[in-house]
Amino acid sequence: MVVLVTGANGQLGQAIEFISGNYPEINFVFCDSSELDITNKENCREVFIKYKPNFCINTAAYTAVDKAESEPQKAHLINVIGPTNLAETCKEYGSILLHISTDFVFDGNQTNPYSELDTPNPTSVYGQTKLDGEKAIQEILKQHFIIRTSWVYSQFGNNFMKTMLRLASERDRLSVVNDQTGTPTNAVDLAEVLIKIVSSNSQLLISNFGIFNFSNEGHCSWYDFAKKIFEINNIKIDLIPIPTSSYPTPAKRPTQSVLDKTKIKSVFCVIIDCWDESLKKTTLFNLEN
Repeated sequence: MVVLVTGANGQLGQAIEFISGNYPEINFVFCDSSELDITNKENCREVFIKYKPNFCINTAAYTAVDKAESEPQKAHLINVIGPTNLAETCKEYGSILLHISTDFVFDGNQTNPYSELDTPNPTSVYGQTKLDGEKAIQEILKQHFIIRTSWVYSQFGNNFMKTMLRLASERDRLSVVNDQTGTPTNAVDLAEVLIKIVSSNSQLLISNFGIFNFSNEGHCSWYDFAKKIFEINNIKIDLIPIPTSSYPTPAKRPTQSVLDKTKIKSVFCVIIDCWDESLKKTTLFNLEN
């Protein structure tokens, strides 16, 4: 089995590569943007001809949420045109596409966790382009899995956890928003689930193409997340909870974006760790390395 991974230098791409050695039966091909520019259709075709992937996991994305407000065309190019090209190429060469999407497709006004059947209503350019990318895939390619996730962090790349640890080394006091609720997702846990999907039997895959939610279990605010990061890492810092109104950003964030994981747990028999327990695993990795 050949699994092509786009966006290899991003944190999810690195997380998949980190655990890929545990799956010797899979031939992983990791491509960064210099080898596979998903916005270039001909480049996509060249890579698919060369490697003949059974699966393509698209982790490439424009994820600068605030910057997208001033760079909508660039966000559209990577988050909409890119997935469109991959879907068309997968269709042409008979590959199954796994595409990573986001909780930002929702407006955050719902009090209950969002299921795959809830109606998206993005409030930012980033969220809108991710939703448009989803729609393009759905229109072009039947053989797809769209995985919506949230608050992704890891020992790789740039993310909230690493930012908090860096700021804590520079300051004695930090203010963090406490009125936005969601679920942190360990990129390595997400990577494991993606590999579990591609390793599933063909009948299970054929019967279940579509959208799935995945994040770790539980929920918290950004303030709670930061507090747990410092607690687990034995960092003493003056951490101050603040409302969103005290930290204005160009892009509006969902107030509540907890995802319901019932579907993915049922279909693929996934066991999901609680977010704070999974955070401890990343801390242990950092200590050991």
